[in-house]
Amino acid sequence: MNIMKTVRIEKVTLNMGVGQVGDELKKAEEILKRISNSKPVQTESVTRNPTWGLRPGLKIGVKVTLRGKKAEQFLQNAFLAKDKQLNAKSFDKLGNFGFGIKEYIDLPGTKYDPKLGIRGLDVVVTLERPGYRVKKRKILQQPIGKRHWVTKSEAVQFIQEKFGVEVVSA
Repeated sequence: MNIMKTVRIEKVTLNMGVGQVGDELKKAEEILKRISNSKPVQTESVTRNPTWGLRPGLKIGVKVTLRGKKAEQFLQNAFLAKDKQLNAKSFDKLGNFGFGIKEYIDLPGTKYDPKLGIRGLDVVVTLERPGYRVKKRKILQQPIGKRHWVTKSEAVQFIQEKFGVEVVSA
């Protein structure tokens, strides 16, 4: 098999949207810090929506990006929280996928803290192949050829082989 055709995990992004500033945002930040062992970053609103009380620049969520071994270890726990099943609709045409975890205490090894309450999170996984650096570099940046993209079927096969996850169609 061609080494340049192997699929790998580029990053795993954990996201908690709170929608408001204050104590709830700090609680979400603490939850992400505990389950990922990484420092979360606050996300800001880009658009204005007066009915929800949103304005540009308002802190409304937190996220953490995991890479390498940390990402793989977290994914193993996250798949256990989802009973090793994913919906086929969770995958996009470029092979990336995402799913939600309803309560952070569903993750193995996580204990409930009454001060933090119950909160869910989104997990988004970005897959890539060797050679994707070409589209990110500063000098001579170029697009990736269509034959080198990770397809939906390749992503499903990768997840099934690497993590033993069953992909079901809805």
